[in-house]
Amino acid sequence: MNKKVLFIGGSGVISSACSQLCIEKGIELSCITRGRSVRPLPDEVNQILADIYDIESVLSSLKDRYFDAVVDWIAFEPDHVERDIRLFRDMTDQYIFISTASAYQTPPKSLPITESTTLYNPFWEYSRNKIACEDLLVHEYRENGFPMTIVRPSHTYDKTMLPFRGRYTVIDRMLHNKKVLVNGDGTSLWTLTHHRDFAKGLVGLLGNPQAIGETFHITSDEILTWNQIFDIVASAANTVAQKIHVPSEYIAAYDHDWGSGLLGDKTHSVIFDNSKIKRLVPDFKATIPFEQGAREIIAWYNEDPARKVIDQKFNEFVDFLIEKYQSILP
Repeated sequence: MNKKVLFIGGSGVISSACSQLCIEKGIELSCITRGRSVRPLPDEVNQILADIYDIESVLSSLKDRYFDAVVDWIAFEPDHVERDIRLFRDMTDQYIFISTASAYQTPPKSLPITESTTLYNPFWEYSRNKIACEDLLVHEYRENGFPMTIVRPSHTYDKTMLPFRGRYTVIDRMLHNKKVLVNGDGTSLWTLTHHRDFAKGLVGLLGNPQAIGETFHITSDEILTWNQIFDIVASAANTVAQKIHVPSEYIAAYDHDWGSGLLGDKTHSVIFDNSKIKRLVPDFKATIPFEQGAREIIAWYNEDPARKVIDQKFNEFVDFLIEKYQSILP
């Protein structure tokens, strides 16, 4: 019998590849969406147009259906998880919460990071909210047997997503021989995971009884510095990255949101031990290097010039920040 799976979401950066792989694996997939994504779902998906925040609408749409697994891609706060527990307690054998690897101790005291690494992030509210969601689910599993699984993606991307703030504006700066801002000294270690690689791990957990009550991160094993990441993207665009290195703390002083994401995540070196997901899902192996991913990204932009949106406000801010920082250098 084919597995029956429900995605809340399913057409986002990470989830779109999982939706596609589910169909390829013969899984009967339904997705609750609002139908607004730029990434179309596969034709075989049973698309349920509903607002997950409208419980009555969801219950009416699902009626008496039952699923081997439910995955919520868009739960970010404890209230969202509490709603899901009420909705799906008697509707599924497995509830998968998509958390974040930025929930791990920041900065990490030791590497590599495993699933047992302490959760602690004093810099980024997004991460603290995800930790609170995890705490709620662990309690619900221990006290009431709620069949949860927690999955922590790290920096996962698709062909539409450049790995730095400013998106195509950064490429445009490179192409026009303008300096691009790299946080820190550019030597911190980072992991970028292609969404098709992530999908192999996630889909392998669906309906897997050994995953109940467990936590997994799913990442590539490729380790790059931020200097390398900028250079790889520049090479894919047939240009050169003229990098200027600015401390994350300095960026945060002028842009709290950008700074929180850097200090709470990208500033610190991360290396992940993926042995746990590999043991449970033997098919999981990340095979797409970022060099290939970067070429896919640049090709996507080149397919349609309308995608090459230049954020002039961001451009001006970067120019201001670079000038300001250089003025204090000896």
